[in-house]
Amino acid sequence: MTKTKALSQLALLKKIRPLLETHGSLFQKKQRILAKRASGGERVETHTSDGLETVNMAQHGDYIVENQTKAREIYVLPEDKFTARYRLIGPAGNGFHEYEPTGKIVAIELNSALLSALSLPDTFRFMAPWKSDMVAKKGDFLVSPTEFSEVYRIARNEFFETYAPVSE
Repeated sequence: MTKTKALSQLALLKKIRPLLETHGSLFQKKQRILAKRASGGERVETHTSDGLETVNMAQHGDYIVENQTKAREIYVLPEDKFTARYRLIGPAGNGFHEYEPTGKIVAIELNSALLSALSLPDTFRFMAPWKSDMVAKKGDFLVSPTEFSEVYRIARNEFFETYAPVSE
């Protein structure tokens, strides 16, 4: 079986941005997270309820984040993105601190119509902003910060556990 080449971050962003701008909805994370500073060199595998999503290598000063979902997925955020999206609440133990989310995202569901419009199969791979393959599947959400600087996937179960619509 041949492994299909992952779409580049730029190619996916170019495809999805117009649809995010016209049909995407604004959401905000509704759950607090736990996070700690990375020493550098930590290999972080992100597992959602449907399996391995992506892998990342933490750099010194990045944050290792743990969502408070059933899957308790762990991922890496660079310091600038982390401080723009979270506010410190206090210590949580084991080197972690609790943070409250402050950022918003624009999200769109990967349904049959959208996948067809993008000429993408029900499951595809793309290069995440951290330069590692990321899987996306029908029913998941493609999301972007409100300035549309990047695009990444949030698995369906974790999306509904973690995000709430923003009423404008």
